[in-house]
Amino acid sequence: MNPLPDRTVIIGMLATLGLVFALVFWYVRLAPSTEAPMLWKEQPALESPKPLERRPADLI
Repeated sequence: MNPLPDRTVIIGMLATLGLVFALVFWYVRLAPSTEAPMLWKEQPALESPKPLERRPADLI
């Protein structure tokens, strides 16, 4: 059995990589993530601390 020529091996590898890339790209385009990505602008707002209530007994 003779070995394959280099040109045939290189074309086969490129075709395989192209097919894998196409399948992954197609799958991602057809089934995007259901969860929206959190952007840096959309950080949850920090709750401001409530002001202390002053009672008349605290003033003495």
